[in-house]
Amino acid sequence: MRFATPLETGRLMRRYKRFLADIVTDAGEHLCIHCPNTGSMLNCMGEGARVWFQRNSDPKRKLPGTWELVETPQGRLACVNTARANRLVEEALLAGWIEELAGFTALKREVAYGIENSRVDFRLDYPTGPAFVEVKSVTLGFGDSAVAAFPDAVTTRGARHLRELAALARNGIRAVQLYCVNLSGIEAVRPAKEIDPLYAVALRDAVAAGVEVLAYGVELSPEEIRLSRRLPVIL
Repeated sequence: MRFATPLETGRLMRRYKRFLADIVTDAGEHLCIHCPNTGSMLNCMGEGARVWFQRNSDPKRKLPGTWELVETPQGRLACVNTARANRLVEEALLAGWIEELAGFTALKREVAYGIENSRVDFRLDYPTGPAFVEVKSVTLGFGDSAVAAFPDAVTTRGARHLRELAALARNGIRAVQLYCVNLSGIEAVRPAKEIDPLYAVALRDAVAAGVEVLAYGVELSPEEIRLSRRLPVIL
């Protein structure tokens, strides 16, 4: 996935009210831009961090840009726009890059399902039946460790999605949790039980019920992001 327009660069001043970030561009502009991330962004940012943003040309938009990438305190590159994960996975699915999910005949987005009124990111139809695929964006790294973790904040929604997937698996329907690791320098993924122990338990329960767990790393640059390779998941 190539960015529609070239990204501009700057330095982070602060992130606040979850969806707002003040930056200073390399040209010296002081801007308030959109932060498209509902998580804590733990270990992703610090005052003065290098940021890349996409400037908005739509006069109807309230903010002049959207934050896309950041250089973390550990020197990694992270994509903080969580909406990119679904687009990256869809691109990879349609291109047949995710071998475990290849061969589907139809792809549907945001399909309602389950007993807790959920929506799954993708429903893939195969001659043998459907597969329900939930995607999560991973950006949490720790120091020099090459193991990323999810989530970066307590997520009751994430645990609910795992319960829904587990219920499908118990009924013989293929269910997949896919972690899109939007962080460079990562070799594996694990649940962040120190942040959300209930999510870690829900993940183990889902695996026991038959949910497939996949993780894919990405190649990140200010020009392009794409899924690159399968990563192990450490339970």
